[in-house]
Amino acid sequence: MLHQASGRWKLGLALALVTAGCWATLPVVLKMSLAVLDPITLTWFRFVFAAAFMALWLGARNRLAPYRSLQGRHWRWLMLATVLLVGNYVGYLLGVQYTSPANAQLLIQLAPLLMALGGIFIFRERFVVGQWLGLAVIVLGLGLFFRDQLQGAVTGGSSYLLGSGFVGLAAVSWAAYALIQKQLLMKLDSSHILAVIYVFSAALLWPFAHPSALLKLDALHWALVLFCCANTLVAYGAFAEALAHWQASRVSAILATTPLLCLLAVAAVHAAWSRAIAPEHVTALGIFGAVLVMAGSAVSSLSGQNTDEAKEA
Repeated sequence: MLHQASGRWKLGLALALVTAGCWATLPVVLKMSLAVLDPITLTWFRFVFAAAFMALWLGARNRLAPYRSLQGRHWRWLMLATVLLVGNYVGYLLGVQYTSPANAQLLIQLAPLLMALGGIFIFRERFVVGQWLGLAVIVLGLGLFFRDQLQGAVTGGSSYLLGSGFVGLAAVSWAAYALIQKQLLMKLDSSHILAVIYVFSAALLWPFAHPSALLKLDALHWALVLFCCANTLVAYGAFAEALAHWQASRVSAILATTPLLCLLAVAAVHAAWSRAIAPEHVTALGIFGAVLVMAGSAVSSLSGQNTDEAKEA
C-alpha cells in the first residue's frame, strides 16, 4: 500500500512555496557563514539544533509514543533516509568545492525533477498533458540557465566535471530521500520522521565536525548560523507537510523555482549590503531560462487542478 496525498492542494501549495523561499535564502546566509565555519561543522550544528528542538517539542507534548510501534523495517527506512540526506549535503558541498556555487545551485535542481519522476513511477501519481508540458519547459529553462552560467563558472574542465558529478549524486540522493520520507508518512507524521533523521544525521557528521570553532563566533555570525538552523526546521517541516497534502510531482514543480528566487535574494542582499555577498552575473539568456523555469513550474503545478478540487470536495 502506497501513501496518498490528503487532497488539500491549497495547503500543499502554500507549504511548498514556504520551502522554496527557505531554500532560496539559505545559500545567501550560508555563503556569509562559511567565512568563519567549515561546511561540515556548520551542517552538523544545524542538525544538532534541529534534533534538540524536535526532541524537546515532541517530549513536551508527550508525543514520543509512536516510536514504540515501529518495526525493524521502519527503522531501516529511517536509517536509509538519513544516509541519503547526509549524502545530499556532503555531495553538494563537494560540488561547491570543485565547481562554482551558481553551477551547483543550478544542477541540484535535478533533485525535484527526479522526485517528480519518482512520484509518477513509484507512487503512480497521474500526470496530465499540461503537467508534462510544464516539466518540459522547466527542463528547457534549466538548460538555458545552465549554459549561461557555464560560460562564466567553468575554470577547469576536470574540476568542473568532478564537481558536477558530485552535485548530480547529491540530487539523486535527495530525490530518493524525499520519496522514502513520503512513504514513511504512512506510519509516522512528518515531525516524528524528521526528529529521527535529524538525530541520526548529527551522529553521522559528529566525527567530521569541529565544535570548538563555534566558540570563536561573534554576535553577527551567531545570528547568521542561528538563521541557518531555523531555516532547516522551517524548510524541511514545510516540505514534509507539503508531501502529506499534495502530490510529490507537483511539490517538485514548485521547488524548481528555487534558483530564480535565490537570484532575487542575492540581488536584494547585495543591494542592501554590498560587502556581504557578490552579485550573480546572469545574462539575458540566463534570465530567460529562469523565467521559463517559473512558467513551467506554474503550468505543471496548476494543470489538472480542477480534477483535484473535485476530488477534495
